[in-house]
Amino acid sequence: MNWTIYTEAEKPVEDEAIFAIVARALGEDWTTKSSHQLRIGRQPEKDLSLVAFIDGKLVATVRLWSILAGNAGEALLLGPLAVEPYLHGKGLGQAMLKRVIELAKEKGHGAIVLVGDAPYYERVGFSSKPTWMMRMPGRYDQNRLLGLELIPGYLEGHDGVITR
Repeated sequence: MNWTIYTEAEKPVEDEAIFAIVARALGEDWTTKSSHQLRIGRQPEKDLSLVAFIDGKLVATVRLWSILAGNAGEALLLGPLAVEPYLHGKGLGQAMLKRVIELAKEKGHGAIVLVGDAPYYERVGFSSKPTWMMRMPGRYDQNRLLGLELIPGYLEGHDGVITR
């Protein structure tokens, strides 16, 4: 299956189209998650956020948002990552993750954090270790608060609340 991945800066997409994919992939309650509260009323980093198309149809999205990772300072929040359900297991989500990490590294960002399924995100290097002493606002599972240091040691040993 051939897909094409663009940044949102290269190929702008209406939020409603992205929200529809997210709802189909993650369920209608995706806006109740603690990480979503950090995104409300804000714009993602369009030059880092990705959209994927097959035959001109939007089929996946992943966004990055500027945040403060406790006393570590500026970082990026990943999410949501959403792929149309009929494409699950085909590698598109992992391809998008690898590309978004590459872009963030190229731009000199120190770290990416997310709340998600550890076994899935560990495949591209995320771990709960660098974020273990940090907290999210609201309810969340600490085992699902994951980080990826793009600059070695950027998050490790830091604590505090992740904020916008």
